Amino acid sequence: MPRYFTRDHEWIEVDGAAARVGITHYAQSQLGDITFVEVPAVGAVLVRGDSASVIDSVKAASDVYAPVGGTVTAINPALEEAPDLVNSAPEGDGWLWDMDLADPTELDDLLDAQAYADLVAAL
Repeated sequence: MPRYFTRDHEWIEVDGAAARVGITHYAQSQLGDITFVEVPAVGAVLVRGDSASVIDSVKAASDVYAPVGGTVTAINPALEEAPDLVNSAPEGDGWLWDMDLADPTELDDLLDAQAYADLVAAL
């Protein structure tokens, strides 16, 4: 399944018209120990670029932006009891929400893995 990245350090993994969203390893490393994750409600309609989630850490609260538009179909239930999954497995078990894509062409504006790696290397 292809994975794309945003300049704001979110990732989206796509499977047809469905996708899973989370934050990158770089993002979690900048936040420090995560203490709480607020995810969007199932059924919420997200617009690309809008704040969709908030992650609280010992350093700060940080918005997570919708990398593309669509409807939330599931949230990661493990985050309620174990928000630190976003620290330990940000690009795996620490995913935030699943969604159906409204417009798959919005993926064209995102970064592939190499372009994202280049972005992080320049920081």
